[in-house]
Amino acid sequence: MALFEYFPNYIWNLSVAIAIESGGQIGEIIDMCQPIRDAAANGADAGTPQFMRAWVETGDKLIGLAGEDEERGRAFSAAAKLERAALYLLVAERMQGQGSPDRAATYAKALDTFKRAMTLGDHAVERVEIPYEGSTFPALYCRAPGDGPKPVVVYCNGLDSSKELLYWSKLPHALAARGISSLCVDQPGTGEALRLNNLPATPHSEKWASPAVDWLEKQPDVDPARIGMTGISLGGHFAPRAVAFEPRFASGAVWGANHNWAEVQQKRLRREGENPVPHYWAHVMWVFGATDMDDFHAKSKDMTLNGVMDRIKVPFLVTHGEKDRQIGLEYAHQSFEQLTNCPQRELKIFTAREGGVEHVGADNMSFGRDYIADWFAETLGGRTSAARP
Repeated sequence: MALFEYFPNYIWNLSVAIAIESGGQIGEIIDMCQPIRDAAANGADAGTPQFMRAWVETGDKLIGLAGEDEERGRAFSAAAKLERAALYLLVAERMQGQGSPDRAATYAKALDTFKRAMTLGDHAVERVEIPYEGSTFPALYCRAPGDGPKPVVVYCNGLDSSKELLYWSKLPHALAARGISSLCVDQPGTGEALRLNNLPATPHSEKWASPAVDWLEKQPDVDPARIGMTGISLGGHFAPRAVAFEPRFASGAVWGANHNWAEVQQKRLRREGENPVPHYWAHVMWVFGATDMDDFHAKSKDMTLNGVMDRIKVPFLVTHGEKDRQIGLEYAHQSFEQLTNCPQRELKIFTAREGGVEHVGADNMSFGRDYIADWFAETLGGRTSAARP
C-alpha cells in the first residue's frame, strides 16, 4: 500500500490523498491536477494560487451541475455533487497561506455548499454550537439510528483539518453503523473556530473538551455514561490530554499518535520529516495565535504527553502508520508505554500487510476508521455485527 504520488512534493500529494479518501472522484482530481503539475516542482509553497484556481474551478462547475439537478427535482444527485464541490473548495482553501486572496471567500462558499449538500441529501447531520470561554465553536452532531440514549464519540481535528473532513473520513458513518453517535468538532485552532471566531489552539484540550461533554450530557439521545473521545493527527495530542483530565470520558483512541509535538517542531526546524501544509511556520503561528516564532514555541511548549498518559484510567487505543512521514513511529510507542494506569490498552500499528501505513492512513483510511469504530463499539457498548433474530 502506498500513497498516490502525482506531484513531486509530499505536501501536494497529501492534499490529493485527502481528496481521494474523502470521496473525491479520481477523474475530477486528475483533471484538476494535470494543468498544475509543473507548478509543484518549485516547492510546496510556490504554486498554491494555481492550485486554488484549478480546484475552485471544478468546485464551481459541480455547483452549477447540482443546480441543474435541483431544477429537475433530483435532490440526491445534487447533494452528491455539492459534497464533492465542498470537498474540493476546502482542500483548495487548506493549501493557501493566511491572508491569501480569495481564501476567506472560498471557505465561506465551501461551508454554504456543505450545508446545502447535507440538507438535500437528507443526512443525519446537525450543525451545533458549543459554548466556550465567552464564545462558541461549531460541531457536526451525527446521530446513530434508533431510539433511546446511545453512546457518542467526540472526534477532534488535527492541525489543519476541519469538521467537514472529519465527517468525510467516514469514521462517523462507521460509528453510526455500530450504534454510536459522533460529535465532529472544529475545536479552537481549527476550522471555523479559528477562521471565523478567532479562537486559537491550546495545548490544554480539556478546556474545550469538557464543554463538549457538558453539551452532550444535555442531549436526550446521549447516554452520559458512554462518551468517548478520539482525534486525528494532532488530535493524537488533544484526545489523550482530554481523556486524562476529563473524568467523564469512558474510552479513548487516537488516529495517529502525537506524543511530543513540541519536540517535533524542533525536528522540523532541522527539516526532519514532512510538513502537512504549505506555508508551515506561518500556519502554526496563526493556529496558536502567536506573534512570532518565539511566541509560538512558548505557546506550544506544553504540546507533550509526557506526564499525562498515566492519568488515563479508562480503555485507550493508540494507532499509527508504520511509515508515517510526519510523526515518527516512536511516538506511538511512547504514548502506549506511558498508559501505566489504563485498565485496557492497545497499540495497533498499521503495516504494509493491510495498508494505512502513511500519516493517519492517507494511503488508505478504511483500516483506521474500522479499527477505531470497533474499539469504541467494544468499549462503549455498541455492536460489531448485525443483530441476529
